[in-house]
Amino acid sequence: MVSADEETADRSGPVAGLEEPAHALVTGASSGIGLAILGQLLDNPHVAFVAAVSRSAGRSDALQALLAADPERLMVFDADLTVEHDLARLSDALVKRVDRLHLVVNAAGVLHSEGLRPEKALEQVSLSSLQRIFAINAFAPILLARALLPLLGHGAPLVFASLSARVGSIGDNRSGGWYAYRASKAAQNQLLKTLSIEMARRNRRTCCVLLHPGTVDTPLSASFQARVAPEKLFAAERAASQLLDIIAHCTPAQSGRFYAWDGSEVPW
Repeated sequence: MVSADEETADRSGPVAGLEEPAHALVTGASSGIGLAILGQLLDNPHVAFVAAVSRSAGRSDALQALLAADPERLMVFDADLTVEHDLARLSDALVKRVDRLHLVVNAAGVLHSEGLRPEKALEQVSLSSLQRIFAINAFAPILLARALLPLLGHGAPLVFASLSARVGSIGDNRSGGWYAYRASKAAQNQLLKTLSIEMARRNRRTCCVLLHPGTVDTPLSASFQARVAPEKLFAAERAASQLLDIIAHCTPAQSGRFYAWDGSEVPW
């Protein structure tokens, strides 16, 4: 993924080429991969500030414990990424704390919830399930980027990373099913590919990247782990470390691409 010429940057920080303490934001931060990424960013001495965003941030014991331990570096914020008013509140709160972001990791997503299951056949497809899944998996990341734009247009290195999924790859789809989830991730991929082009014009040091974390032992995948080989089922902490390593190697040359947890490129 990274050429020898690109290995000159200091990889101890979370963003390649960054010469100042990093300001980061993580969504889906109250559980699973998002929480693990948040914890590892807080453990990094090169990170000066992290905003942890979740619909249940204020009710999360884990986030409140992290906040109590590090109130100067951590901001915990309740927001539903599908609600534009919440995104506006988030933007307003952030600009009171920092003047720029160097890293955004969108780890929010939905595969199943009450009354919502991946479709096994066409008869199970419904308008309501398509709308619910697209709202968080496809629309939320691009609306988040729009809300954060005042903090993204600086000239310093910037990585905007969002969790996608290999099942969102059209070229890799050989088994069918999961209509809404597959299509929502494919839509996210296109929206953020388009974002990568515009962001390159606004800040030439931007890398906008899609990431496939693999199958991670979280509530999102709990119902679908039976056929996953043990060596391919990752703990959230391992997945977070793998993804942060990819992010730390991202340069503008990788912007607009889709990578799996092992650094291999995923076909669109």
